[in-house]
Amino acid sequence: MDEAARELVRDWLTRASHDLQAARTLAAGKEPLLDTAIYHCQQAAEKAVKGWLQSQDNPFPKTHDIEELVAQAAKLHGDFKQFAKVAAVEIDTADVVSV
Repeated sequence: MDEAARELVRDWLTRASHDLQAARTLAAGKEPLLDTAIYHCQQAAEKAVKGWLQSQDNPFPKTHDIEELVAQAAKLHGDFKQFAKVAAVEIDTADVVSV
């Protein structure tokens, strides 16, 4: 993998890490913003899978469909199959109640 490709992988994984950090902060606040925290969890997962696909030099479509990305990753590495079921779950953040 050349330096430009490594930089793209680092970028995806850094963004994933930032989204996860934001989710934790939003969920742990005095008045948790759970709907927004869930959004950032989804974003973190999406970006982490994109980073892994990039590291495998496997182009992915411009999409936010985590189910599609996990399916693509599972074709390259069977361990991703364990995430297929949860990737297919859609969470309606309107149903999330802050306590």
